[in-house]
Amino acid sequence: MKRRFCFLGAGVFFGFSLSRVGAAEFDLIWKMFTGEDLKLAWVMLTAIITGFFGMQLLRITGYRGVDGMPIQIKKKPVTWLNAAGGSLFGIGWGMAGACPGTILAQVGEGKVLGLATLAGIMAGTFVYALMAERISFKE
Repeated sequence: MKRRFCFLGAGVFFGFSLSRVGAAEFDLIWKMFTGEDLKLAWVMLTAIITGFFGMQLLRITGYRGVDGMPIQIKKKPVTWLNAAGGSLFGIGWGMAGACPGTILAQVGEGKVLGLATLAGIMAGTFVYALMAERISFKE
C-alpha cells in the first residue's frame, strides 16, 4: 500500500510540474508548434536528456529493475507504423492542445475540455485494442 502512495505522490508531483510550466495551456502548446515560444520544447528536451542519462547511469551501475533483471536498453525496429502512429499522435496533440500526460494536468486544473480529450484517448485505445486482436501489425 505504501508503494501505491509513492506512485500517487510521484504522479501528483508530475502533474503539478506540468501545470506549473504551462504544459496544460493550449496557447503555449500552439506557440510551441508554431515556433513562437519554445519554452515547452526546452522543457521536453531537458526531460529527454535527463531520462537518457539517468537510464545510462542505472545501466552502467548495474541497477536491476523491479523484476530483478538487469536493465537493458534495446533498439526497436522502425516501421511505417511508427510514422503513422507518430503522425496521428501529433495531429491529435495539435488539435487537442494536449498530450496524454498534460490531459490529466488539464483535468486536475478543472478544464472541462480535458475530460473530452481524455474520453477520446480512452476510445482510441479501445479501438486500437480491438484492431490489434484482429490484425497482425506487420510491415
